[in-house]
Amino acid sequence: MRAREDVPAPVGRYLRHLRVERGLAAATIDAYARDLRAYIDHLDGRGVADVVRATQDDVEAFVVHLRERRRPDGAPYGERSTARAVVAVRGLHRYLRSEEDVGTDAASGVPTPAIRRSLPHPISVEEVERLLDAAGDGSPAGLRDRAALEVLYGAGLRISEAVGIDVDDLDVRDRLVRVRGKGDRERIVPYGEPAAEAIDAWLVRGRSTLTARAPALLLNLRGGRLSRQGLWGVVRSAAVAAGLEGRVTPHTLRHSFATHLLDGGADVREVQELLGHASVTTTQVYTLVSRGAMYEVYGRAHPRA
Repeated sequence: MRAREDVPAPVGRYLRHLRVERGLAAATIDAYARDLRAYIDHLDGRGVADVVRATQDDVEAFVVHLRERRRPDGAPYGERSTARAVVAVRGLHRYLRSEEDVGTDAASGVPTPAIRRSLPHPISVEEVERLLDAAGDGSPAGLRDRAALEVLYGAGLRISEAVGIDVDDLDVRDRLVRVRGKGDRERIVPYGEPAAEAIDAWLVRGRSTLTARAPALLLNLRGGRLSRQGLWGVVRSAAVAAGLEGRVTPHTLRHSFATHLLDGGADVREVQELLGHASVTTTQVYTLVSRGAMYEVYGRAHPRA
């Protein structure tokens, strides 16, 4: 049973509101549903049978519970997981207050926990090349793997965006791809000649040998759309072969794409557009990672360096 099922009616209506009116991605809604299921269980344990009767004390007690809970291995849950759950609860009560005429917003006085900003961990251009060279052996699977990695790095895509590409989303003449990002927002992203060559090799000598059961660009060997887990496996295998095990995930290539663009002189707002970030603030974290290039420019150009 999916996480968003088996919730009280007001929570179900809130989740539908997020999907239909807010346009949130399915994965985000499922995560919120799990958080809200935990919140409902917490309220049940406090003798609150109806979420509309929850008070600020109940919400604050849930935040304490989130901070004290432990994973099966005894480690605490991450700050982001805790903050997301609080955001879900705050959103639910704000919705109940504005859309369902509940008298008070029980979570209005409960702040969202602050998250310490962690810097992305890109790999160098040379390491990216090593990773790409480690993928692909001329077989259909190898051609697909090389194309997948070239697309992830060459266009700076999220893993969900990469596996969501259909063949018809490609403009092979101008080397552009239409992708659907968070909130189902579409954008057009360019990709370079190496990615174009890898895609062409996959389409001509790899994908064409399979009986395609999906319009997807990236297929599994049964002809269906390659899954997120499948693409994770592609990246992991290439990382092991390149001697980069434990240092590379699909998102590492997106981090590296952004950092290398900034190192090359791209403007942060241009990178924002390419990454599909709704706010430039999200993109600006990459400027901190690019300090190496900043120091190099300073050392080369300043008379008192």
